[in-house]
Amino acid sequence: MKKTTISTERVTLGRQIQASDISDTAFALLDEQGTVVAWTQAAQHLVGYSAKEVVGRSVTLVLPCFGIAPTMSAYVEQCRARNGWSGAPAVLHRDGRTLDARLRISLVQGQDGAKRWLASVTDIGMPFGETVNLSVQGSILDGAPIGVVIRDLELRCTWVNDAMESHDGIPRARRLGIGITDAWPSVETEATEAVMRRVLRSGSTKVHEYRTWLPTSRGEERPYAVSFSCLQGADGRALGICTISADLTESRRERERLAVLGEAGIRLGSTLDVMQTSQELADLAVPLLADFVAVDLEQSVLSGEGPSIGIGPMKERLPVFQRAGLASIHQGVPESPWVRGELVPLPPASPFTDILRTGRSHMEPALDTAPGSWIDRDPVRARMIHENGLHSAMVVPIHARRVLLGVALFVRTEDPVPFREADLRLAEEFVRRAAVSLDNARRYCREQTAALALQRSLLPRSLCGGAAVEAASRYQPADIDRGVGGDWFDVIPLSGARVALVVGDVVGHGIDAAATMGKLRAAVHTLAALELPPDELLAHLDDTVQRVTEGSGDDPDQSNAAVGATCLYAVYDPATRRCTMAAAGHPPPAIIDPQGRVTFPDLPTGSPLGIGLALPFEAIELELPEGTLLAMYTDGLIEARGQDIEEGMHRLGTTLTQPGRSLEELCTDAMALVEDRGAFDDASLLLVRTRSLSTDQVASWTLPSCQTAVHHARNLTADQLAEWGLEGSVDGMKQIVSELVTNAVRHSADPIRLRLIRHHVLTVEVTDADSHVPRMRTARTVDEHGRGLALVAQLSRRWGTRPAQAGKVVWAEADLPRLSRPQLRTAR
Repeated sequence: MKKTTISTERVTLGRQIQASDISDTAFALLDEQGTVVAWTQAAQHLVGYSAKEVVGRSVTLVLPCFGIAPTMSAYVEQCRARNGWSGAPAVLHRDGRTLDARLRISLVQGQDGAKRWLASVTDIGMPFGETVNLSVQGSILDGAPIGVVIRDLELRCTWVNDAMESHDGIPRARRLGIGITDAWPSVETEATEAVMRRVLRSGSTKVHEYRTWLPTSRGEERPYAVSFSCLQGADGRALGICTISADLTESRRERERLAVLGEAGIRLGSTLDVMQTSQELADLAVPLLADFVAVDLEQSVLSGEGPSIGIGPMKERLPVFQRAGLASIHQGVPESPWVRGELVPLPPASPFTDILRTGRSHMEPALDTAPGSWIDRDPVRARMIHENGLHSAMVVPIHARRVLLGVALFVRTEDPVPFREADLRLAEEFVRRAAVSLDNARRYCREQTAALALQRSLLPRSLCGGAAVEAASRYQPADIDRGVGGDWFDVIPLSGARVALVVGDVVGHGIDAAATMGKLRAAVHTLAALELPPDELLAHLDDTVQRVTEGSGDDPDQSNAAVGATCLYAVYDPATRRCTMAAAGHPPPAIIDPQGRVTFPDLPTGSPLGIGLALPFEAIELELPEGTLLAMYTDGLIEARGQDIEEGMHRLGTTLTQPGRSLEELCTDAMALVEDRGAFDDASLLLVRTRSLSTDQVASWTLPSCQTAVHHARNLTADQLAEWGLEGSVDGMKQIVSELVTNAVRHSADPIRLRLIRHHVLTVEVTDADSHVPRMRTARTVDEHGRGLALVAQLSRRWGTRPAQAGKVVWAEADLPRLSRPQLRTAR
């Protein structure tokens, strides 16, 4: 046989790579029908079958996935296109368990076009060292070209794959049947042959790794790694040797990329801010993969609102994208016509619209800017491409669970090497990892948007202080990382021109906190309608929170529901200018008198709602001059990291002592303190400025508890209404007074107090010493009594009762005559 030599070739045998540096790889040689024709001891060690048990049998014994095709020919086209086939199918051990392994199938050819398959299997659980792993683990390395040469006992080449030619420049036709020393007669090849013969003699399946340098087709030297394994027949004797070679340059590059991917896995999951995650994706890919990267997100991902866009056929209108991430090797990112935050138009009939429809990436190793191309029809992008030398590009969709999140554009300018398939796989891996974080952020953003919408829908749209107070409020949700909380506030009109003022804060954040807040706000309204004193109302509200907590504990889906709350509840009476308040674990209000003096009342803090201490709440009563500013707030307004809470209270009080400022302006100034220091909790503020009723708006009398009291009360009422110019209300109000005073005389022996209040409505109050609360009932035909309260209900806009210090108050309200309203405004 003619000896073939390549005089310019040089092979330098390097040091043996330590066995601990790589994992053992099991090799098996298969024929076209999938029958095992050669085995290795490493294969026996991995799957438990000896050569005697496997050789001559179908590979489906170990790899059942190949049983779905009658022959191995079904994989020929795939292997030709991808330089082999790789994946992680089920690998069966002899004892029946399934191994977590990586499989690679390489097509090798012999004389006359005969074909064989080399299967290499590596246990994924084994360590991956700093040197190249010839089993090619990981999706990023699946397409790396691996050279395969199988030699007989005389070390003549019998089988070889196409990739081997790119390693040493020898065509398959010139290699088959030739020994290694015949091809490369040199000291180095003789040393390599000696190693091969030692492997054949020992029959060892331990992978012998050597560092070798083989020139590429361009004449430059590049490092390769070569392994040698002994192939055995059914009798356990050596049939030949399998040589595997891999380009260490590519492997090192891929390992660097894998290291960056490891870093990306940490950095890309560090925040729930979609803009920051997009920028991190761009920063990671430049300059490792591209010279310029742009990340554009679909608008609903940024806003948390609107329907999600799915991968598939686009409707009439294309989705709206916004630039969220930019990175370039050039200062100022001249490659991008759009800065972060700007809307980015999508050119129709372009790769961008194609990937939105298919969900598959697009790669142009050489950008086509010829007339008629999609770039030629997009003058803005065309100009940027020509001015900045963009020559190779990849567009990768960002999606999760078929929901489109955006697109990522990778471009090369200074790097002259066009993008390849390996680059596209790395870009897709970058994007895949970023998509997980972006999807988490998108869902979190949607949840927080829903929670914020829920909370704002549950908070009062407007505050009606009536004749008692002028009111204004502000609510500032926490930042995106903590989410919306359970703050609430309210101004609730009560009888007798009084108002209830409330501020509360539910523990926790998110939809659970907002929903719990809604329940408590509704409970406060219900309890306030019972006209309970502040301390009693908080006691009932404490029971409500405990019931909500117990209900959440019974539901496993609500295990993280927000529980517990703080609350400050106050009742202000403009007729007496008295304010009664009680707190449940809530900070005291700030009180600024008309002279600008700030005080924080010594209000018993009380225990937070829902913690089950069952301690009584204590109320205090203060007299507030007309024009007093009362500030009720949540702790998010006064708390700051590294600062004492008293500093925050002092800062708030100082801000509110600005003469001549309206309530709205003071609210804005107070909330600016939160924005300046960065909020880490919700902040709410309720500001009220007290009013008082003038003496000519209130009339009261003490009546004896006798039958003459009813007649006397009717006359007093008629005279007072006439004095107020409310003659049109006399008849109806006299009837109401008659019924209320009659009930008081019937159930109480002590003097009775009658009071009329003219404010936004006309109120009559009858106070007696009896604690029995009257209830309206349906009177039968034969009943002499039971119709009085029904008549009161018909004549009034609303009526009710409330407890007094010694007894009760029964009250009713009637609308003022329309013509009297200008007179009322003039009187005030």
